[in-house]
Amino acid sequence: MKNQTYIVILAGGLGIKLWPQSRFNKPKQFLDLMGTGRTLLQMTFDRFVQKFSEECFLIVTSKRYFHLVKEQLPELSDRQIIIEPIRRNTGASLALVSYIIKKLDPQATAIISPSDQLIVNESAFFLALQQAVDAAESGGKLLALGVQPHTPDISCGYIQYLEQPDEVAMKVKTFTEKPHYDLAETFVNSGDFLWNSGIFVWKNESILQTIEKHLPELAEIFEEGIPFYGTPEEAGFLKKAYGLIKSVTINYGILQKSDNVYVIQGGFGWSDLGSWKNLYDLKSKDDKKNVPHVNTLMYDTENCFVHVNPDKLVVLQGLKDYLISDNGNVLLICKLAEEDKFREFLKDAKEKGVDYT
Repeated sequence: MKNQTYIVILAGGLGIKLWPQSRFNKPKQFLDLMGTGRTLLQMTFDRFVQKFSEECFLIVTSKRYFHLVKEQLPELSDRQIIIEPIRRNTGASLALVSYIIKKLDPQATAIISPSDQLIVNESAFFLALQQAVDAAESGGKLLALGVQPHTPDISCGYIQYLEQPDEVAMKVKTFTEKPHYDLAETFVNSGDFLWNSGIFVWKNESILQTIEKHLPELAEIFEEGIPFYGTPEEAGFLKKAYGLIKSVTINYGILQKSDNVYVIQGGFGWSDLGSWKNLYDLKSKDDKKNVPHVNTLMYDTENCFVHVNPDKLVVLQGLKDYLISDNGNVLLICKLAEEDKFREFLKDAKEKGVDYT
């Protein structure tokens, strides 16, 4: 693999805000949440493989999910699945894969994508992606793809940009991750913020230079490279390395500190599927704005999302803005938009002494 564009798919997330459908042993990226017959990870792969060959893919995940990636993407070899020994957020994930790409091809370009997004307009997406690749390869810029926000979504990250007329790539001023509602509303109304899609494009050597400058301790750990890539020795190296790494996101640890980060706005019908509310917004609804399941009777009920076993009859009366989700050993009934409560739910459930996660 020489002088290629690598597609790096991040597939190690836990998907807590889609619990109880999304569980630690099988989080949302490995689920068919859209009813297409393909999981979110598979849909992400299907999107990129239209333009890029299979050997260009690298999937970053944890040991827990290795078998799921293999099962869902049998096209890929074991060497294309990068296993992190410990969760250390996106800063460590992207540093690791960047040093691996350096060994494979020092001149490579990398496209970074989450594994759990919906993109409706693929033509517009690939146009924005090509613009980002061109800017990265010609000027060494670090590019993010941004999306015009239409609601103050607190499950999304936001990018503030500096207006640059006649420029496709606009300079990034700030990153903000998942603000509270009032701040998100301010962002949407200001007109100079975009949703952060989490999709990035850069020359691999450009991101390595940025890591070395702004996270030198991380660069030092990986500087010798991955000398035993794909062998048992690599697992030992990574376990030791990750024991020294602090958890940091790519946005705050690297991009926020750099003066060479730009954003390209794309109108490609995007959702990060980060919560039940995101999923509700995408689903077809009845005249009371409910998303019912197969066998559901609703009385004086509106704006509710029912996601249960199709063999079960669900009868609802007098509810508004509720989520009813039944999966395995968990029945969840809560306010649809209060996804900030989910960590509390999981913490309290764990204290019950039964594995509800």
